[in-house]
Amino acid sequence: MPGMDAMALTMAEEILLLLLDDETGQPVGLKGPAGDLALVGAILMELALAGRIDTDLDCLTVVDPKPVGDAVLDGALAQLVAPGAARTSRGWIQAFARGAGPMRTQLLERLVQGGVLRRVEDRFLWVFPERRYPKAEGRAEVEEVRARLRHVLLDDSIPEPRDALLIGLARATGLVPLLLSAEEAARVAPRVERIVALEELSRSLGAATRDIYAALMRQGAIH
Repeated sequence: MPGMDAMALTMAEEILLLLLDDETGQPVGLKGPAGDLALVGAILMELALAGRIDTDLDCLTVVDPKPVGDAVLDGALAQLVAPGAARTSRGWIQAFARGAGPMRTQLLERLVQGGVLRRVEDRFLWVFPERRYPKAEGRAEVEEVRARLRHVLLDDSIPEPRDALLIGLARATGLVPLLLSAEEAARVAPRVERIVALEELSRSLGAATRDIYAALMRQGAIH
C-alpha cells in the first residue's frame, strides 16, 4: 500500500526481487540453477556478515552457532552445525542449491507478509496450478535494489560492503544482465572486477559458485 514503511531486506530477499519480473511475478529467464546459486550465496554471505561462519575457497567453518533470529538463516545455520555435516564451501553451496525450493518459498511468503509482493494463485493452461509473486502496488523496494546496485556499478564511488558482496554474487551467477544493458556491462566490466576484489568473502564464495556454474555448463546441465 502507498505510504507503507520500507521493509528491511536481507541479501537473499534482494536477490529474489531481482529474479522476479516486476509486473507478472514470474521468474526471469535465467539459465538452469543460476537463481538458486545466487540465493544460496546470499544466505551464506549474510551468515558470514552476522559473524556465524567463516569461509575461504575450500573451507566453510561455523565460528558461532548462536541463532541469528531469522528463520531462513537459522535453518541454514542448523544444517551447517549438524553432526557429521562438514563439507567444503563448494559442497555446501551445491547442497543448499539442491534444496533451495523451501527457502525460496519461505522468503517469498515473508515478502508477501511485509507487503512488498502479492501472492497470485493462477492456472497454467487452465489446468496446472501456478503461483506468482508480482510487486505490490506502491512499494519501491524492487526499484530501490536495482537502482542502488546500478548506481554502484556505473559510479566511481567506493561501494558499501554489502553491495560489493551482492555485485560479486551477481557476477558469479550471471545476474549482471538483470542490472545493466549489454553495452553498460561491457563498459563497466573492469569496475565489476575491482568491486569484487574489495571483499575477500565475495572472492571466496563467488569463486566457488562460479566453479559450480561453469562445471554444470560443461556437463550440459544448463541449456
